[in-house]
Amino acid sequence: MIHTIVVSDPTFSTFPVEIKVTLRGVPGPILRDGKVSHKFTHKFTMEITDDYPYHKPIVRWETPAFHPNVMLPEDGGYVCTRLLDEWDFNSTLLTFFKGIESLLSNPNPANPYGTDSCTRAAEYFNKHPYKPPEIVQSAKKAPRILGDRNEPERAGDPGG
Repeated sequence: MIHTIVVSDPTFSTFPVEIKVTLRGVPGPILRDGKVSHKFTHKFTMEITDDYPYHKPIVRWETPAFHPNVMLPEDGGYVCTRLLDEWDFNSTLLTFFKGIESLLSNPNPANPYGTDSCTRAAEYFNKHPYKPPEIVQSAKKAPRILGDRNEPERAGDPGG
C-alpha cells in the first residue's frame, strides 16, 4: 500500500524537516499527585532526515508521561518502539503515528528504558496493568496536518 502525501507548504518540501506533532484524544498514563491517571494530549517532535524514507525519523517526546517506553523530556524524550527499530523503505509515517497511539495505551513493562521514571513505570505496570479509558470511535478523527499557511481558517474548525 502506498500513501501519497501532498504538501502545499514549502517548509515541508525538502529534508531535513522538523515536525511538531500533537496527539489529541489518545489516552496515555501520567503520574499526578502520586496516582496514575490519564492524559489525552501528547506532544513530540519528529525530525525527518535527508535519508528519509530509508532512515527512520528521529523522535523526541515533549510532554510528561508515566510510561516504561517513553522517556521524560528531561531524560531525552526517546521513544522505545518496535516501529522505529524495524523501520525500512516501506514504512509510512501514518503507520508510525498509529503505532505511537497504540504504544501510549499499551505500555510494555517487559522492555523499559533504563531511566528512573521508566523503570518505576515498568514496576508499576507489571503489578497493575494499564487500563486506558475507552474512546468513542465516532470521536476519533483522522490525523491531519495543521498550519498550512496557504489555507484559510475554516469557520467553526478550531484546529484550522
